[in-house]
Formats: sequence, C-alpha cells, structure tokens
Amino acid sequence: MGAYALIVAAGRGTRVGAGRAKQYLPLAGEPMLRHAVRAFLGHPGIAGVRVVIHADDRAVYDTAVAGLDLAGPVTGGAERQDSVRAGLESLVEFAPTEVLIHDAARPLVEPALIDRCLAALKQHAAVLPVLAVADSLKRLDGDSVACDIDRAGLYRAQTPQGFRFATILDAHRRAAGGHHTDDASVAAAAGIAVHTVAGSERAFKVTTAEDLARAGRELGAGMADIRVGQGFDVHAFEAGDRVYLCGVEIPHEAALKGHSDADVGLHALTDALLGAIGDGDIGSHFLPSDPQWRGVASDRFLRHAGERVRAAGARITAVDVTLICEAPKVGPHREAMRARIADILGLEVGRVSVKATTTERLGFTGRREGIAAQALATVAFDGPAR
Repeated sequence: MGAYALIVAAGRGTRVGAGRAKQYLPLAGEPMLRHAVRAFLGHPGIAGVRVVIHADDRAVYDTAVAGLDLAGPVTGGAERQDSVRAGLESLVEFAPTEVLIHDAARPLVEPALIDRCLAALKQHAAVLPVLAVADSLKRLDGDSVACDIDRAGLYRAQTPQGFRFATILDAHRRAAGGHHTDDASVAAAAGIAVHTVAGSERAFKVTTAEDLARAGRELGAGMADIRVGQGFDVHAFEAGDRVYLCGVEIPHEAALKGHSDADVGLHALTDALLGAIGDGDIGSHFLPSDPQWRGVASDRFLRHAGERVRAAGARITAVDVTLICEAPKVGPHREAMRARIADILGLEVGRVSVKATTTERLGFTGRREGIAAQALATVAFDGPAR
C-alpha cells in the first residue's frame, strides 16, 4: 500500500565515456545509482523502492546497493518502455496506490520534488515535473541556423513522474510495443490528463562526463557535515598456522588469539566507522562474552558498521588501515586486502588504503608477540544526521 518508487536502471548509456553503464559510475565515492535509490528510501512518503536492471548487471547492482533496504530487482527489457512495464508488473504484489517512476541517471533528487509529486497525486492521476526552457532555441540546417523556435510554452520534462498505480499499469499494458520517450507520454496516449508541477534544476540527467562532474560539485557544495573516526586494536599470537588480516587469510607460523577470527585490521576499522558516527565500539555491538561470535569472520562486524553508518544518514568516503607487525609481510597481500574491504563496505577500491609498518623491533610487536592495527574512517552527512 502507499506510494512505491520504481527506479529504471536497465540502460546501457555510455556517453559519459567510462565504457560501462553510467548508473554504476562513482559519484562522490558511491555508485550513481545508490544516490538515486537513497533519495526515495529516505523519504517518509515512499513505502518501498524497486530497481529495474539489465540482465547482465546483477553483480554490480548488488555491490551498488549493498546494505540498503530494497525490494529485489527486476530485469528490464530491450527498450525503456519495456523495462518500466516489467517493473510495474513486479509491483502488483505490493498493491501500491501510487508509483513514482524515476531515471537512475538523475541522482540528485530533492525531498521537496518528491513532496510536490506526491501531493499532486492526491488530486491528479498523472504528474510530471517540468522546467521552463530558458535558452533561445534554433532549428539547424547542417551547421547553419535555419530558423528560430518560439520557446513560449516549451518545458523540459524530468523525473520522478508520478501516477496512480492501476492507471499507469493499464496504460503501459495497452502501449506495449510502442516507442514513447517517457511515461507521461504513455499516459497521454491512453487519454490520461497529465498535470505538471515545478521541477528542480538539481534533478538534471547525467548524460556526459561534464554532467557527472557537475553532479559531483553539487554534492560537494551541499555537504553538511564530515566526520572522522579512529580505531585501534591488538591481538596476541597463539599456536596456529594462519592469520586473518583485513579479510584475507595469510599462512603464518602462528595464529592470532581472539573470540572471533581475531582480524585485527577489520576490528580497528569497525571501531573507526562506529566512532565516526558516535555509535559505541565493536564490543558494545558484539559482546566478547557472547558465544555466537566465537570464531566468526570479522567481515560480519565491518559490514554491520557500514550499515550503521548508512542508517545514520551518512556515507563512507574513505578508510585507512595501518597494520603494525614484524611478520607476516603485508605487501604481497595489500591489494587483496583493499579489494576485500571495498567489497564488504560497497566502496571503490580507490577509497580504501591499507598500509603496514614495524616498530623497529621495539615493544611487543617488535618481539613478534602479536599484531596491532590502527584505522581512520571518514564519513559524510549530506543532510542532518539521523
């Protein structure tokens, strides 16, 4: 019941120039799709969100939305219209009263725009956000101007476009096989009056590399709060033949002693993330005395910390781990560690740093009695913290 958001992300748009679908390109440290999805997930008027994806994109989609509370994705069709219809059909089980259909390539959706669409749907069956055309318009003949076009009454259409669910589902079913450019035109073709509301300059469509850079600048300009957390952890050696460091198993002459797998790197990073949002430490979330955590892989702890950051309304922008030990050698495993942390947290690898140092044979690490780790994590709130 209530309003659902259907986000269309099945396109192959590569004009941005990265050689891959633009909705998965990084924007301010996270995939573009994640920004679009989160705008609707965080809105009190939206009961649920579903994404329509390309059949080849399931793995990259799962990474892009890791930790978000979404309905499972649905596979789109050959054309956008086919993808939207597939998405609408998949929402029937939820019996929504309204649906907002949005392009994943518009990542900067403001709550006020969603508010306007939902409010208008109380009175109208179809709602389209628009912006007046401000520039002079010319029709060209080759490279030459053929004539002027009167811009009076001309508007740019945006998304999300809102509809009474049963109405737009029926319209899409009847329009199957057609070639409408957006869902408002599908509605109009079915005889449904389309009401307009004011759009938003921030809800522009990312089509080129310049658009992507603009979106990054917009996010940076609107950033309300940046916080840093620090973590530190130590584990002693015990009898064994391997250690776990930053999620990677490394053969060694001893093991690290701990209630879990004693991954000192992931433990320090977990504390850093929790510290950045003022949410206690690893011990307050996973009691050392609780038998359910005995021997568990520490990626569970780090993934939980990442989810807590997102639940607080923040996003992780960078993490940095320093391992302090004489042995084992970290260098040969550094890239695997970075990749593993990036996978757990849903980050670009470029946002993850793993380093190692020794204490010049001083102290307990210098005597090879154990391993220490320290970590820093930076998180950004794009709005008020929750």
